[in-house]
Amino acid sequence: MIPVSFEFFPPKTPDQQAQLQSTVEALLPLSPDYVSVTFGAGGSTLDYTVETIRMLVKRFGLNAAPHLSCMGGTRSEIRAMLRTYQELGCKRIVALRGDMPSGMASMGEFRYASDLVQFIRAETGDYFHLEVAAYPEIHPQAESAAADLEHFIYKMRAGANAAITQYFFNADAYFRFVEEVRAKGCQAAIVPGIMPITNYSQLKRFSDVCGAEIPRWVLKRMQCLGDDVDAIRDFGLEVVTELCKRLIRGGAPGLHFYTLNRARASIAVCEQLGLRARSAAA
Repeated sequence: MIPVSFEFFPPKTPDQQAQLQSTVEALLPLSPDYVSVTFGAGGSTLDYTVETIRMLVKRFGLNAAPHLSCMGGTRSEIRAMLRTYQELGCKRIVALRGDMPSGMASMGEFRYASDLVQFIRAETGDYFHLEVAAYPEIHPQAESAAADLEHFIYKMRAGANAAITQYFFNADAYFRFVEEVRAKGCQAAIVPGIMPITNYSQLKRFSDVCGAEIPRWVLKRMQCLGDDVDAIRDFGLEVVTELCKRLIRGGAPGLHFYTLNRARASIAVCEQLGLRARSAAA
């Protein structure tokens, strides 16, 4: 059975906290390999990530992987977070460059994810399993495809164990990226990131920001479906399930679902793949 993992964002309100707990409870029957929590950069928002990790570990007993970002974090702040995560029993970290937090005037002390990876290794040795980001369709800020590939290889050589990709809907882009990485001598696992499709405008907005290409035929079909939420959900389930099946057939080492703190769409895909989970309304 292929390993699955799920990404959450840290809730900030009681309603969001209740939603996340309901989502986690619904996803537990899928026995995730681990779950990750995105990084709240800047000031007190850092606390949301830490508290979410604490809840996932203490209440649900999950293997929880916090995201750490270069942006807005000093060496002392990141060093303190590493100690906190060690105390909580975390064994994985997702190390990212990240985006400049809103309202912040300057970057943190690290410019690139490779710098952060090197720092974590220097501070904690091999204690953490480190994942970094990969972009099969090329990072939107990359100078070129070749430069983007070299940046990725450098991150891996800096001490990363594995990678999670930005979501995509073109399996060929993933397989080509893996081939290019292997040709550079890197054999690390590259886990595809999976974004369930449930909402046209939301997906379009996310994709415009992160550079993920939505195939023209998918966009046109979703436009035709208009405001029919059920039809969009059914169509999205078909598209993403077929993508996952092709990735599994092609040897993908796992599937990492971007849940947006909702369980229903991820569960539906997993059930289509033959992974058992109880039905959920979340």
